Amino acid sequence: MELSVALERCLLGGKSGAGAAIDLSSLVLVEGKVCWDLYIDALVISSDGNLLDSLAAAIKAALSNTGLPNVVLGASPEEQPEVDISDEEFLHTSSVPVIVTLTKVGKHYIADARSEEESQMSSAVSVSVNRNGQICGSTKRGGAGLDPSVIYDMVSAAKYVSQQLISVFYSEIAAAEASEE
Repeated sequence: MELSVALERCLLGGKSGAGAAIDLSSLVLVEGKVCWDLYIDALVISSDGNLLDSLAAAIKAALSNTGLPNVVLGASPEEQPEVDISDEEFLHTSSVPVIVTLTKVGKHYIADARSEEESQMSSAVSVSVNRNGQICGSTKRGGAGLDPSVIYDMVSAAKYVSQQLISVFYSEIAAAEASEE
């Protein structure tokens, strides 16, 4: 449940939806009546720490080729919409962020901490950052409070790491798509 809440905070922004990684309005077909439901289920087989970042990467990869069929709406809003399957329509996921968690151990920050490193942490800050370098959400865990300057440093480091990760991520997706063709 804790991971689910953390993913929601990092991917869907605040309660208003501002800064959301996925533009939920893009799932609306008829305002207030018809929309796509998007469910994300993940099965964790094993973990050596930093599960939140791994789940976010898996979600980004899965959504990178999620197709939404064209929908042709009937003449009146009460009619059942006609679904026209298309290979051309995809959920736009370029804004889906990566999540970078920095674990504070002593005076150091560790990105992609293993279980043994996490066991020594005082706190951890997870920051979701999209392709444009915008922060989409964040969450903190661990009992220790953090000085605002430490949070600023951790967020800055997470933004830097995220841009490196996004670059690698998109090149891997492109390589996978090219090998399929």
